[in-house]
Amino acid sequence: MKLKNKVIIVTGGVRDIGRAVSLELAAQGAKLAINYFGSEDQAETLRQQFATDGVKAVIAKGDMTKSADVESLVMQATSAYGQKVDGLVNVTGGMVQRKTLNEMDEEFLDLVMKLNFNSTFLTVKAVVPFMTKGASIVNFASQAGRDGGGPGAVAYAASKGAVMTFTRSMAKELGPRGVRVNSLCVGMVSTTFHDTFSKDVVRKNVANSTPLKREGNPQEVATTVSFLLSEEASFLTGLNLDVNGGLLFS
Repeated sequence: MKLKNKVIIVTGGVRDIGRAVSLELAAQGAKLAINYFGSEDQAETLRQQFATDGVKAVIAKGDMTKSADVESLVMQATSAYGQKVDGLVNVTGGMVQRKTLNEMDEEFLDLVMKLNFNSTFLTVKAVVPFMTKGASIVNFASQAGRDGGGPGAVAYAASKGAVMTFTRSMAKELGPRGVRVNSLCVGMVSTTFHDTFSKDVVRKNVANSTPLKREGNPQEVATTVSFLLSEEASFLTGLNLDVNGGLLFS
């Protein structure tokens, strides 16, 4: 168990990729504080699974675009496990809706930026004071941040591009303290995100364009997160890692 007794906070950690991340980190021995916001049923299902497996975890509701909720999550984690956090995984985020430039207004842009970038900024700012040498942060960017995304994804792509740049900046700023910061640029992975925002024919075409000829799955992303949080990745920082089956090379 490469993360045994490591205290790790996971935002957006009860469904899809976030759920897979939470389960993988628990399997690797981590002590978890998991955030969710609108996924009550999935949160309860995860609680029940952890209870069955004998896993102790803090699972707390909160809006990661609000500093008070972020601070509450961090307080619950440090109250449960002590005044030290070894890892942070920022899964929180989403597209909200596909809109072209003409369809967007400032309110919509602000909403998407807050959901994807501000949430990452706020959690990193709140958690870093509790991190010491050897700690690690994994942010979730997107392939869209790399290539601009598909039709109507301009706000989403821009917000994920901001996450990528923020990751590089934090790697430089926090590196002297021994804290590593990386992000994942996830491509076509089978989740409710694509069930909602991607047409079946588009998914099929993207999968067929991928060298591996398929979509990814949440577990493959989760094991990558686990690796980046571990000492096995001790010389990796500032990395925006493409997890896309070879669809796009950076």
